[in-house]
Amino acid sequence: MSVGIKKVYSLLFIVYSFIFVLLTVHCTLLTSEAAPCYGTTMPEKHKFFTGYEAHTIFKRYLKNEMGEIRSTQHFLLVSYGLLDWLSIDLKVGAGNIKQQPRTSDEVDYRTNFAGGYGFRVKFYDRKKAKAVFGFQHISAHPRSTHLGDDKHQAILDDWQVSLLASYDFSKFTSYLGTRWSRVDYIHWNVGNRNRVMSDMTKDIGLIFGIDLPIREKVRINLEGQVLDSEAFSFSVIYDF
Repeated sequence: MSVGIKKVYSLLFIVYSFIFVLLTVHCTLLTSEAAPCYGTTMPEKHKFFTGYEAHTIFKRYLKNEMGEIRSTQHFLLVSYGLLDWLSIDLKVGAGNIKQQPRTSDEVDYRTNFAGGYGFRVKFYDRKKAKAVFGFQHISAHPRSTHLGDDKHQAILDDWQVSLLASYDFSKFTSYLGTRWSRVDYIHWNVGNRNRVMSDMTKDIGLIFGIDLPIREKVRINLEGQVLDSEAFSFSVIYDF
């Protein structure tokens, strides 16, 4: 490999690292809900990988001037390769919801059960480039809370489809893509149930991520999401 190409790879790595450090710091200060896209690394046929994922989104706006929601989730991940080009992605863990109305105080639903599922289809794989279509869904069921004498309950449902393209730079794999997403905030108060969708004028997002191998079968995945929401996820994954 020429010295010039090595310098380009080093510069790309520094840029990605800088972006993700900024996102990580920002997400520790502001915490919402949406599904990470897993990237383009998929298990081979009849093999699987597992790992831990921490995911935070903030400033996901709701429609009809309902304000915004935030959430943080922690998951155990399992992905299984049904075929070399098709994987099933499952997750189970815990998550919270924080809903901020425009005209009143924030409602804080403490951490409880959360889970998700999805699939990915690899439709291009040539040399070091890949392209993957994915579908993911996350549902968070936090604990109920009381505002005065009123009991409030909530569920957060997130749906998305994504299209990602990646390139393997040997020492790391970077990917870029887009998604369509929708978040439903389902709320109960005094027996009344109300479903509020996210602001559909902001339903198209940009995704950028990186896979960093740290051992033969262990890698770290970092992923950021912007435009439709602002989100960051961190995963440690072991390939069996």
